[in-house]
Amino acid sequence: MELKAKAKLIRRLTIETIGSLGVGHIGGSLSIVDVLVVLYYKHMNIDPSNPKMPGRDRLIISKGHSGPALYAVLADKGYFDKSWLLTLNRPHTFLPSHCDMNRTPGVDMTTGSLGQGFSCAVGIAKASKIVKDHAKIYTIIGDGESQEGQIWEAAMFAGNAKLNNLIAFTDNNHAQIDGLTTDINCVEPLEKKWKAFGWNVIDVSNGNDPDQIDEAVIKAKTSRSKPTMILLNTIKGKGVSFIENAGYANHNMPLSKDQVDQALKELE
Repeated sequence: MELKAKAKLIRRLTIETIGSLGVGHIGGSLSIVDVLVVLYYKHMNIDPSNPKMPGRDRLIISKGHSGPALYAVLADKGYFDKSWLLTLNRPHTFLPSHCDMNRTPGVDMTTGSLGQGFSCAVGIAKASKIVKDHAKIYTIIGDGESQEGQIWEAAMFAGNAKLNNLIAFTDNNHAQIDGLTTDINCVEPLEKKWKAFGWNVIDVSNGNDPDQIDEAVIKAKTSRSKPTMILLNTIKGKGVSFIENAGYANHNMPLSKDQVDQALKELE
């Protein structure tokens, strides 16, 4: 299936997942669907039948509240049955609202405390270098998350260690739980900041375009001496009009059955 069509399918599954509970982190989940699709269906060396395969590529979603989008991808790839998606964040579920490596097959790191997942990704990339397993380590952080000091401590270490096996993405959707990032604590200029920390930086003007993301990942893989940060200019809630129009209120928003039906119709 072509990447854009696959992204539409994953958005549908994400809506159904959150809709089954009636509330969830829909905005930041929908904004990263396209990068997830590019990685899991085009680039990552993985085996759903062997989630702990040695030497596999890994993805750490540091903004762990976007777990529902990852769950949709993992289910579609065959890590677990799609029926699990309808158990999101319920008692005894294997799919908590934030990613948990001890509960969900295919999740490479427990995340949700902002900043910590990125540090773990840097550590995993360093370990991969030590054991020489030739894995690529991917990680996604949020623009609001980039206000955390821990992000920049890890960035400094990764640049100094020349972790060229590390490819990171910033989901730059310009909004966070309480408002616009520019109003709360502006993180720009991100490109200059990452370069100052010794990173290769690639700016993707449309971070919801799988083709542009794909080109950026291909380019990032050619880096020989630096980790790469790919800046994705995205739309929070991308793909569903009323969710996009909700602005930062879609960070964690309720979804009625009628709204689920409307969203799925838009994604046909």
